[in-house]
Amino acid sequence: MVTIDEAQDILDSVAEGLPPEFFKDLNGGIILLPDVRRSREPWATDLYTLGQYTVSYSMGRYIAIFYGSFQYVFGENTPKEKMAEELRKTLLHEFTHHLEHLAGERGLEKEDERQMMIYRRRAEMRRLRRKE
Repeated sequence: MVTIDEAQDILDSVAEGLPPEFFKDLNGGIILLPDVRRSREPWATDLYTLGQYTVSYSMGRYIAIFYGSFQYVFGENTPKEKMAEELRKTLLHEFTHHLEHLAGERGLEKEDERQMMIYRRRAEMRRLRRKE
């Protein structure tokens, strides 16, 4: 498993490779938190949030990556290369939210909503099958 310090190094390395324009108005930066973040949906007990883009009047715009969620989802035996790739994908996903927000677009947000709808339907189907 990648330690939290190694995860921070990976995120720093990815961020250093991005164009400066990606950081426009990202005044809160990228924050790596030790938290495990479960989905806010009460029916999604097995869904964890790996990253989140936030726009806040008090805190500004920032990207949070939840190290504890990565630990929980991927486990201790995940090779460093796999964890590095998942961290990179998550960070780039959240940057896409940031850039789309700046541009007044919602494409990725809508795609995330669509994926949640599919997940919700599958969860409901599993719940109904257990009742049979």
